Amino acid sequence: MEQLRRERDHVNETLDRYGVKFSLYKDGKFIEQLFPFDAIPRVISADNFKKLEKGLIQRACALNLFLRDIYSGKRYVLRDNVVPEEYVFNAPGFMPECMNITPPLGIYNHISGIDLVEAPDDWYILEDNLRVPSGASYPMIARDITRRISPETFEHNKIVDNRNYPRLLKEMFDDVSCGGITVVLTPGRYNSAFFEHSYLAEKTGSVLAFPEDLEVVNDVVYYKTFNSKHQKVGTIYRRLSDDYLDPMTFVQDSVIGVPHLMEAYRKGNVAIVNAPGNGAADDKGIYYFVPAIIKYYLGEEPILKNAPTYIPYYKKDMEYILENIEKLVIKDVSEAGGYGVVFGRDLTEEKLNELKSLINKNPRRFIAQEIIDFLDLQVLSDDGSKTVPRKADLRAFVIHGKDIKVWNSGLTRFSRNPNSFVVNSSQGGGFKDTWIMYR
Repeated sequence: MEQLRRERDHVNETLDRYGVKFSLYKDGKFIEQLFPFDAIPRVISADNFKKLEKGLIQRACALNLFLRDIYSGKRYVLRDNVVPEEYVFNAPGFMPECMNITPPLGIYNHISGIDLVEAPDDWYILEDNLRVPSGASYPMIARDITRRISPETFEHNKIVDNRNYPRLLKEMFDDVSCGGITVVLTPGRYNSAFFEHSYLAEKTGSVLAFPEDLEVVNDVVYYKTFNSKHQKVGTIYRRLSDDYLDPMTFVQDSVIGVPHLMEAYRKGNVAIVNAPGNGAADDKGIYYFVPAIIKYYLGEEPILKNAPTYIPYYKKDMEYILENIEKLVIKDVSEAGGYGVVFGRDLTEEKLNELKSLINKNPRRFIAQEIIDFLDLQVLSDDGSKTVPRKADLRAFVIHGKDIKVWNSGLTRFSRNPNSFVVNSSQGGGFKDTWIMYR
């Protein structure tokens, strides 16, 4: 126990010294905080991971086909009533400006961050993150530190090496490149994941670029070097939201975008990772339909399960939600990062009635899910004297280039609150290393 405590404290001290922080900018305040590491790893067997890998590849493939169908204008999935139109066109992440743009190789979700939880009977997918999924750098750097201070751990255990993530990214960047250098486009140090932007740029051999470093000339994107020379950009790994990418196309007063970037993208002169408009597929309302989307495009049964979910769009579901709201978790589809998640059991009768009224007035805004009593993982107590159980999820990273590959690691997040199911870093959670084992 004492060795684990020393390892945990050493890693967290090193992360703090390196400036590996999670930053929040909220209510006009910039808050920079440590994303605390726990030294007890999550261990996933080879057979368990093999099933996860197949299911994640299946899901990423189907979601990419869905995006291609929607933005190509064909929209067979809507014509055949697999997904209601309003769940696509009213999704906050649907971007009409992206219609009829085909990205290189027809790939939209180059990097999928898919959140899962493990229950006693199986794994369940909670959410698909297809816009700007983050978090891979934390387990990478934490393992680098632990490998230095405890090399025997990795010599004596059959743990799959997780240092291949940058290689998977670089191969994908090269697969979709339109000719030129690769840049990681960051909005700057006040972004919550700025450390990750710089870390992944270094690890993939890409250029860390700020918006003012890029310029579009004759529908081609260039990186302006320190000596005023221009280098053509073939791939942009963007780490900012769609709305701020290009003030000529989206939010006009954006100061972190690149003017005319979307025109260069539309002309096929640059690849943008992930593709703008991906929010049409990772909306919490669309989540409900993903099993049907998999069956529709691939003709296969889903390998991985959704959490039991209800949408008030359907009368039967609405009735079930209103009758059972006190035992469900209600999610606002416009929120992220653990915000907008309400457990009915925690509300007073007055608050439950207010929530019912909101759902009745705007059914598209909400989904409801059964509460999955997913497995606890053991974490060290604050003083390191014992282990305590805490809820934890897993963010798996799926890379889609010419092939679809699942990173043989992941971000395991855990709640530091013994009474909470919410594990997000923005809500004060911590993280662990994820060990995928050899057979």
